[in-house]
Amino acid sequence: MSLHSHIEQVLFPEDQIAERVSQLASEITNDFKDESQPPVLVGVATGACLFLADLIRRIDLLVSVDFVRADSYGSGTISNGAPRISLDLKLDVKAKHVIVVEDIVDTGSTLSCLIAHMESKGASSVSVCTLLDKPARRKVETKLVGQGKFYRGFECRDHFVVGYGMDFAEMYRNLPYIGILKPEIYN
Repeated sequence: MSLHSHIEQVLFPEDQIAERVSQLASEITNDFKDESQPPVLVGVATGACLFLADLIRRIDLLVSVDFVRADSYGSGTISNGAPRISLDLKLDVKAKHVIVVEDIVDTGSTLSCLIAHMESKGASSVSVCTLLDKPARRKVETKLVGQGKFYRGFECRDHFVVGYGMDFAEMYRNLPYIGILKPEIYN
């Protein structure tokens, strides 16, 4: 059975994702071009890996890059609501502008945890750049730090999506598009 046959519907094709990532990179470039310190882009492993790689290649600024891992899904399809940071930054973000790069903002629990974590490390501002935003599932509203901004690629309806870095049980990340996984695959 082909990997693609597990997808019920393609929501965001590869070319649409590439165009939107370029637009987000332009917004970030414009917003941070006059800052004395380059921003630190913090990718949330593992889901944001492809998005982060494409995004940083299109940002026309000096940037630093680091990763953090925050777990709240395990191998399921629903966040357990209790995120924990299992891999921390190696860079010092004190007095720096941090942009947390996420694949998807769902309940908001993980993102709120990460923002608070960056603030506790002394970041002067914390922005968020998420490829997908699912406001219908939001349980925790995010409070940005300093002059932080919220960059959103696409609003996503309440579907279980995979591809372009997003997974189900650590699979499907390699799909070049974002699609709805057939329910029989994860039920």
